[in-house]
Amino acid sequence: MTSASQTPKIGDMIEISRIGYSHWAIYVGSGYVVHLAPPSEFAGAGASSVMSVLAEKAIVKMELLSKVAGKDKYRVNNKHDDRYPPQPPNKIAQQAMEKVGREVPYSLTHDNCEHFVNELRYGISRSDQVTDAVQTLGVAAGVIAGLGVLGLLGLAVSRNRRERH
Repeated sequence: MTSASQTPKIGDMIEISRIGYSHWAIYVGSGYVVHLAPPSEFAGAGASSVMSVLAEKAIVKMELLSKVAGKDKYRVNNKHDDRYPPQPPNKIAQQAMEKVGREVPYSLTHDNCEHFVNELRYGISRSDQVTDAVQTLGVAAGVIAGLGVLGLLGLAVSRNRRERH
């Protein structure tokens, strides 16, 4: 996932692929990133950081990208640059570093690491992982409900045919 052409620049959003989700950070220069880390999220945690879903608080940390990523793959992913104008890189880094050490509210659905980096880069708090999960659950619920309705209709048609014969 990483390559020489993807050398991070100050203010870039970094997507770190964990098992089942992505962890997000902001590159602030000299190999360092600032990221939102619930107590169970630690550098190179991989799958064990899944327990962060239960956290209600997180700490803003500044750590080496290599340490945060550990053995996980990462990439620069400024995915909303075509939709929202990014803040100036130095402003992104400055705001990120001003938050280091703070304990902040954490919620998987509305205050997670992806919300944090989008807020810093674009001034808009959003998480596509949450949006995608909600849409997937909505579609799944719709399919299940639709199958239930079709099943009931099939049962009604079948019963109606038996009663006529």
